[in-house]
Amino acid sequence: MKALNTFAPLALLAVTALSLSSCQEKAAIEVKNQLSESTIDQIKALGFTTDGAQATAEGVVVEGDILLTKEMLASKPEQSLLRVGQDEQYRTTNLVSRLPRVLTVSVSSQFPNGYVQAADEAIRRYNAQGLRITMRRITSGTADLPITYSADLGPGVLGQSGGFPSNGNPAPGFKLAPSVIGARSINNVATIMAHEMGHCIGFRHTDYFNRAYSCGGSASNEGASTIGAILIPGTPSGADPNSWMLACIGSTDDRPFNANDRTALNYVY
Repeated sequence: MKALNTFAPLALLAVTALSLSSCQEKAAIEVKNQLSESTIDQIKALGFTTDGAQATAEGVVVEGDILLTKEMLASKPEQSLLRVGQDEQYRTTNLVSRLPRVLTVSVSSQFPNGYVQAADEAIRRYNAQGLRITMRRITSGTADLPITYSADLGPGVLGQSGGFPSNGNPAPGFKLAPSVIGARSINNVATIMAHEMGHCIGFRHTDYFNRAYSCGGSASNEGASTIGAILIPGTPSGADPNSWMLACIGSTDDRPFNANDRTALNYVY
């Protein structure tokens, strides 16, 4: 979603020699809100790490930028994921259904100049792939993927996704904190938006098994639990340094869809 600042809540990592930003808080950050044993078991059953998980009124935020709603925590997934190469591309067990389908996107008027152009660029990137999902920005009415403004999501947090699809519908958009994002290029903000849109339609982080790949620091596995993996035929086994769904992104990076991303998107949609 989400960066070296984090994508979603995009929790900002301390500046490293790699100058990375993370789409989630560091795994070492302790849980601020005590989780019950049953909630911890639900998180693990869905294939997410409990490191850094934080309880909210809506559910639990995991991986820094992903909201697991109470409904999702109570769900029984079919237990399958999508893998691309050695640094894998993953989808959740929940996807958007009733395809082909147009998903509408709105941008809060509270955002500074440039955010509408960034949203249009993120939408263009998806629509150029010829998927069974297309996106369209609207200026009135209720959008499927509202991009909403937040003055404060917490120290160093860039944004927070609305989770993953539920009942065949995408997650209900995501929040961004411009005061934390700061001055960035249109393409960098578009990459952040495209990442969060990816979560909303069911994708997880490409470096799922080793967040250190994009975030730096020690190796950190987000936790596959009992969820299986489906390898996409014909994808390379090497590292994938430019995927739009890497867990962390630098403040000047631009990540339009690469070949592996396009394979994953076309396989799912």
